[in-house]
Amino acid sequence: LGVNYVIVGHSERRDIFGETDGLLGAKIAKGIDLGMTVVACCGEHKEDREAGTTMDVLVPQLEAIVDNTKDFSKLVIAYEPVWAIGTGLTATPQQAQDTHAEI
Repeated sequence: LGVNYVIVGHSERRDIFGETDGLLGAKIAKGIDLGMTVVACCGEHKEDREAGTTMDVLVPQLEAIVDNTKDFSKLVIAYEPVWAIGTGLTATPQQAQDTHAEI
């Protein structure tokens, strides 16, 4: 089919279908083994942001990504603040930049 990219770990897959970091890791490894570029999503919910625990949530997600990536040239990390999806809330550029810097 000529598919070169795959998105894994999107918040809806995690929240609705219960996909875990372990499954995320397996999907990343498989996508890279197939020669695809993997777009791996990570993000936190509003409660996590408000509690100041963003990185406590992101670190396990990022570890699953890193631990299952053999070829980092085939990886894109996409930060998605889940609290800003369909809620009317938006991440400020500074919030996004601060989180990107920590990632």
